[in-house]
Amino acid sequence: MPVDDADAWLLATDPALRWQVERDLLGAPPQQWQATRRRIAQEGFGARLLDLQGEDGMWAGGAYFPGGFFEDPANQDLPGQPWTATTWSLTALREWGMDPAPLRENGAVERLARHARWEYDDLPYWGGEVDCCINAMTLANGLWLGAEVGAIADWLLAHQLEDGGWNCDWVEGSQRSSFHSTINALGGLLALEEATGGTQAVRAARRRGEEYLLRRHLHRRLSTGESVGPFVDRFRYPFRWEYSVLRALDHLRRASALDGTAPDPRAGEAIGMVRAARQEDGTWLQGPVLPGAVWFAVDVPEAEPSPWLTLHARRVLDWWEA
Repeated sequence: MPVDDADAWLLATDPALRWQVERDLLGAPPQQWQATRRRIAQEGFGARLLDLQGEDGMWAGGAYFPGGFFEDPANQDLPGQPWTATTWSLTALREWGMDPAPLRENGAVERLARHARWEYDDLPYWGGEVDCCINAMTLANGLWLGAEVGAIADWLLAHQLEDGGWNCDWVEGSQRSSFHSTINALGGLLALEEATGGTQAVRAARRRGEEYLLRRHLHRRLSTGESVGPFVDRFRYPFRWEYSVLRALDHLRRASALDGTAPDPRAGEAIGMVRAARQEDGTWLQGPVLPGAVWFAVDVPEAEPSPWLTLHARRVLDWWEA
């Protein structure tokens, strides 16, 4: 399905996406994109997801997986995990840019503190658990909602590996970082800096993690120079936990804005991958969507022009070319 006018096509979307198009791609005045942003909690994706929150403050009755997920043997053969539980739902609302006021007003932080426990060792929700990616999302979500999550920030700093990155398999003894774990951990630390200004230790850890990726040109093995895997230029939205060079570039774009620095030339190969995926009509196509139950679809099926990917790709190219 070719797109005749990419800007008009992007504007004819949900408020969760449209306000970002107005602000970041079209340079609309603040009063316009701020008005669109306020609509997230009132209509479309944001309103629908808010309505699915349970009386206990959770979504689907669970922290990272739906309640009772592991008690049902049929779930062990599913092709992918569900994306409906609390952490994924909060992450979506935050990444869409929704004002957290409705959740603060309904006591979400306090209700989750009372009722939500991690599937790992029944640990309390706002204390985090042992997975770098889960803790990074919970740090960012907690900062957004106003929860006390300082202990999770300290945990991420303490679990940075010698090579500068992170690996969720550290608990199994892994000492080599993972691209997937590293991009998630970096997102949590950047959210901390954006929300609070951070500390020297947080900035140093974040920059060490970025250096881990940049030394590898965002997609290569340091040992052989070969690509770390087919996922690096497999672009799909929602991103979930998975790494791609598009996701890494979007992180570096935000970090560059925070630090007041120019793009690092070592990201140039990754920029080339993003450019190569652009279609003649100015869109980017959805890749294979990660399997797993969702509350509702927020983007298009595989091989169709994706408004979310087009937003992210155009944003990083604008940053690079500025």
